[in-house]
Amino acid sequence: MTLDPKTGRAIARLMCTTTRDILWSSYRDRLRQTRPHSHLECRTGSGRATYHRYDHRNQHHLITYGVGMVMAKQAPETAVSWLSTREIRSRGYFGGEVSVLNLLAHTCTHEFAHLLQQHAGKRYHGSVHNRDFYRLLDQLNEDGLAARTRERLADLAQHHGLTLDDGPMVMPCQQTQAAQWQPGDPVRFGEGRSAREGRILRVNRKTCTVEGTGASRGLRFRVPFVMLETTE
Repeated sequence: MTLDPKTGRAIARLMCTTTRDILWSSYRDRLRQTRPHSHLECRTGSGRATYHRYDHRNQHHLITYGVGMVMAKQAPETAVSWLSTREIRSRGYFGGEVSVLNLLAHTCTHEFAHLLQQHAGKRYHGSVHNRDFYRLLDQLNEDGLAARTRERLADLAQHHGLTLDDGPMVMPCQQTQAAQWQPGDPVRFGEGRSAREGRILRVNRKTCTVEGTGASRGLRFRVPFVMLETTE
């Protein structure tokens, strides 16, 4: 399914509402016991970038859901490269079933897990998707909050006349996966302390040759398609 940016933004706004109504409301009082002025703002971004940021000075959490991300997660060919797809499949969230609804609901819980990780002081430079992060993300799924997030997002979408497909996606073959990458694309791969960022130099039959950037500058990697995630 292809979305226009206006519809993508409307869905991103519903993700904001869902995050506040289900996840933030469930943890707000507990978080404020140690940081009384903790506050969450959710907003939509125009690109793919989807992230959590924290301002220590005013205890302000910001979660941004990118319209480009929402649009990319509508079809298997563009959804396959996202970390959220790999997490659902590898960790068995929502029964391991990848669908548009599951991907977007999981994106809400993923970003909120980063909020909890930050609050607990377990987010470090070079170690973001670490063991502590996945412990928190697993807990959100095990205690039913992920399921409630999924249900709330589905209800809001239906109320606003928006379609979030809950049918399972069929992931693309390697040839299709290769077609979505181009030399110059910014990517990340790996988890925890082994996470890397770079730009694609060459698209091969089963992998991409990636030139490292940032802390990985000067290094080259051959990375399977399934491990790549776009950074924009």
